[in-house]
Amino acid sequence: MDNRGRRGKTSGIAVPDGVAPSRVPPDPSAPGGPLSSTDRPREVTAPAARLSRRIRHALRFRSLGVGPEGARLERVRSSPNFRDGAFRNERPIDGLDVTDYIPLLRESLNREARARRRPARPVPLRRPDLTLPPVTGLRVTWMGHATVLVEIDGLRVLFDPVWGTRCSPVGFAGPRRLHPVPLPLGDLGPVDAVVISHDHYDHLDLPTIRALAGTRTRFCVPLGVGAHLEHWGVPADRIDELDWHESTRVKGVELTATPAQHCCGRGLRRHALSLWASWVVAGPDHRVHHTGDTGYFPGFARIGELYGPFDLSMIQIGAYSRLWPDIHMTPEEGVRAHRDLGGGVLLPIHWGTFDLAPHPWEEPVERTLTAAAEHGIPVALPRPGEVFEPGMPLGDLPADPWWRECVRAPVALGESSAPDGGRAGTATRGLRERAPDGPRNAVRVDAVRVDAVPVDAVPVDPGAGEPVAVDPGAGEVGNRRGPGAPTGTV
Repeated sequence: MDNRGRRGKTSGIAVPDGVAPSRVPPDPSAPGGPLSSTDRPREVTAPAARLSRRIRHALRFRSLGVGPEGARLERVRSSPNFRDGAFRNERPIDGLDVTDYIPLLRESLNREARARRRPARPVPLRRPDLTLPPVTGLRVTWMGHATVLVEIDGLRVLFDPVWGTRCSPVGFAGPRRLHPVPLPLGDLGPVDAVVISHDHYDHLDLPTIRALAGTRTRFCVPLGVGAHLEHWGVPADRIDELDWHESTRVKGVELTATPAQHCCGRGLRRHALSLWASWVVAGPDHRVHHTGDTGYFPGFARIGELYGPFDLSMIQIGAYSRLWPDIHMTPEEGVRAHRDLGGGVLLPIHWGTFDLAPHPWEEPVERTLTAAAEHGIPVALPRPGEVFEPGMPLGDLPADPWWRECVRAPVALGESSAPDGGRAGTATRGLRERAPDGPRNAVRVDAVRVDAVPVDAVPVDPGAGEPVAVDPGAGEVGNRRGPGAPTGTV
């Protein structure tokens, strides 16, 4: 493995090419500053040579990973969840029909609709202070999307770490970050276990894995995913590859792969030779659950019965669409899953960082708040990088609606027929969503639009060079908004 990236002084994590640079100003009191995000040589090369090198690198498509072979493939085939040549969900799921792409194409051509899928101002970030241990024994730091650092009963667990600029097999195309990472990977400190939910690009990131491969961390992954990790330089003896309901222990804390309803694959042809999972992490005093990506399914109640109740559930609430209701939950379904799990505090994840589906940027969290309030569920609403402890008094949970400073108010073109005036529906004419309690309801929402946004007025890629103001104490600043067609893997 090529570890030419510069190493952080605090953790020794090498940061190779492709890891998104943090735009958070370094803490002067920290022993190490932000890491460089590039492993390219410092000498200046001719533009033609640089272009040639990038083309050769792109053609290798190393980030596609590899499929399981040999003993690993035999174990995959022996899984009770592997049938008819592929991993299967507990119940059949619907695929996409060719005609389903027509509204997505129409949406992708609508500039105003695309704008609503992004924040209008820079997202406020916090640079977490992780030097002292948690007061209650359980501390959580949401880094954006599905990436969460959980410090639980003496174990530091990092879920679905993505520090890359794009969730894509190549560095020049695909969904880019809508906000920078709040903390350089090298400043994160030692990580005891990295947990991967599945192998889609927004959850399994090549440059991040290559950086973590040079540390002592254990990797806990679903069956088949270990092939990618070994291909990228992770030693086989540091990979725990689990089927659903299988467990491993790290420093006295049990990590268990539990069912989810999703799919896998990093190439154009999906053979489903790698499994997807949600995860339970249970220590002597605390328990947490991370959904990964999933549609709503009855299995959540069984997970709650077997492994709950939980102090915290990290629930996927974004990247939903009526076109793929079986593999991504709506916010209302996410709240229902939380109730099934016996989830304690709800942390909404999988929203705000990448533009992956045809809904406004802030819609997932707004709908989650509404649904959670109906059932009296405590919701933690941290800014990326903001630290909180679920065991502290509920009044201490982060609850400021910071995202509302980052969006543009839409201008309705007509009365919405959605039950709550359109706020809880996809802002696209003709798109449907499934009701949280089962069958798909055809909820039509009138088209909406936002005020015209000049192209140069909204940063296209805040992670690629735009300044982001950060107040380490109060941490305010904005982001950008948006609906539209999915631009990445689901």
